[in-house]
Amino acid sequence: MREFLGRLGRRVAVVNLDPANEALPCPCALDIGELVTLEDVMASLGLGPNGGLLYCMDYLAANADWLRQRLQGLRGHYVLFDCPGQVELYTHHQALKDVLAQLAKWNFRLAAVHLVDSHYCTDPGKFISVLCTSLSTMLHVELPHVNVLSKMDLIEQYGKLGEGSRSLRGEKEPSASSPLPPCHGQGHPAPPGGLRAPF
Repeated sequence: MREFLGRLGRRVAVVNLDPANEALPCPCALDIGELVTLEDVMASLGLGPNGGLLYCMDYLAANADWLRQRLQGLRGHYVLFDCPGQVELYTHHQALKDVLAQLAKWNFRLAAVHLVDSHYCTDPGKFISVLCTSLSTMLHVELPHVNVLSKMDLIEQYGKLGEGSRSLRGEKEPSASSPLPPCHGQGHPAPPGGLRAPF
């Protein structure tokens, strides 16, 4: 995205808000590692990776002035915030939501881009699960939201695409009256009584 916007002549800045990300793939205008790192939190507080990450996000929210001060120099830029991938930060934990609310108060016009690994589309159960997670994220974060399937170039390696993947293969979308593909198979037993049996 940074390269794409740069080619369009836009001024772009990447902000790393992932305290576990030590190998940054591109230059960052701001790195949360200057404030707190997951490794330091785990070592000093004896927390595991998930607890440490939640602590880091709470620490960032409590030190919003640190973030605001460093973002002031990025006015006029498209700012890409690279956030941690742990789903609980977006579905029910409050700290990152508070940080996003602060950014909105500071007149950043925000949109959330939710990256979903395309392998979740190869199994109906996984696909329904990721849709529910995405919906939960949309409701919790309360921002304009775009879901993006990542690693589409690898999707064929994940296995045969099921019937529900017509649109991924460029085929006609099924209508609302089309039957759903079965969720059983591919190693999953058929549900007792069937999911599609009338009530």
